[in-house]
Amino acid sequence: MEQCGGSLRKRVAMSVDRISELPEALLIQILSSLPTKLVISTSVLSQRWRSVWEMMPNLEFDQSNGNIKGFAENVSKSLLLHKAPILQSLHLKVRDRCEHVYVGIWVAIAFNRHVRDFELDLNFYGNPVRFPSCLFCFNELETLKLKNKLLLDVPCLVPMKSLRTLHLDYVEYKDDESYRNLLSSCPNLEHLVLRRHYHYNAVSNFVIVAPSLKTLWLHDTIHRAGNSSFEINAPSLEFLNIEKLTGYQVFRIENALEIVEANIRNVSYIANEMIMGSLSSAKRLSLDLSPLQITFPTGVIFRQLVELEMYTHKDEWWNLLTLMLDSSPKLQVLKLIDDGSTSLDFDKKSTDEGKWNEPKYVPECLLSHLETLVWTRYHWEREEEKEVATYILRNARQLKKATFTTYPIKSKKLNKLARRREQFSELECVVSSCELVLQVE
Repeated sequence: MEQCGGSLRKRVAMSVDRISELPEALLIQILSSLPTKLVISTSVLSQRWRSVWEMMPNLEFDQSNGNIKGFAENVSKSLLLHKAPILQSLHLKVRDRCEHVYVGIWVAIAFNRHVRDFELDLNFYGNPVRFPSCLFCFNELETLKLKNKLLLDVPCLVPMKSLRTLHLDYVEYKDDESYRNLLSSCPNLEHLVLRRHYHYNAVSNFVIVAPSLKTLWLHDTIHRAGNSSFEINAPSLEFLNIEKLTGYQVFRIENALEIVEANIRNVSYIANEMIMGSLSSAKRLSLDLSPLQITFPTGVIFRQLVELEMYTHKDEWWNLLTLMLDSSPKLQVLKLIDDGSTSLDFDKKSTDEGKWNEPKYVPECLLSHLETLVWTRYHWEREEEKEVATYILRNARQLKKATFTTYPIKSKKLNKLARRREQFSELECVVSSCELVLQVE
């Protein structure tokens, strides 16, 4: 037995020795796939491992448990011991309120280590922590992500010429000038994420002037009183995502001639016209808008649009669909989606105001280009949906495949199964060479 135990210890020792003899660069590459907390714990394995973690290029600290004081001191100590000439990334997530002095220490050490990717997420209740404005003056930073309980005070322009990606998620700004100075300090910015919550202090006039900006994400649930504006001047913009943009009296998108893809969700009627009128160059659009609030600019044609995705849970959604089909002569793919917010058993009654009216003229895209139709959560019981589906299938002469997905029928309502089969057969009679597919979620 003793001999067997000795043999096992020998094999373990040989295995450890083989790993320890690997070049440091290879060890660092192996450790890079592990959590930072576990990587630091390898320092107790042997003399060889004591300082390997200190050369790790990427560090991530998450206060998932434990008191904030102990977490803050451990992070500060670890950063002071770190010796890599360049700290590629540092991500910090704090769940309890921490003193601003800790934030200052972490940021100062990270920037002194020439950090390229810095993320700070302070997710707790209470007043925000001021982000040290002097620490914005770092010209080597490429990615900056600031989230939640942070107050940004930027009294003047700062040198951030290397910054390519900026996320400002639910942070607060001292004033309009702080926001403007921060954005104006990033002349080479390519990716911007801007999210704001309703109970945060509002910047009344947002201006984004970014000549190199390629992607822009906006999420804003703040409701304002009085004059407010949002202006975007981004001539290189390729992707635009807007959600819950409400309350602005003025909304402008200027020089957005390169937009390829855009997703627009729940924007107020004030912004609808200017947003839609700025998307004429898009090839792919996803729209979740209320047709009752649409003021569509006259004469706008989506000449490049080949793929349209539309949500069907808003009242009279088919009116927006009719408008888009008529304005998109080269449309090839049409996706209609019910997000599930309405009840499966809801039988929508037609009224004179809410009934779909078949267009007098068939849109060019149906006659010449539409090849694919995907209708997710199609409601067989709704007469308007049946009429829209029949119209598209009957007039889309180049349609190759139409797929309808629907909810399964509950065991208590199997009597509806025969009716569904009958309705599907009616759709099959409309098409000629098109492949018709029925799928159940």
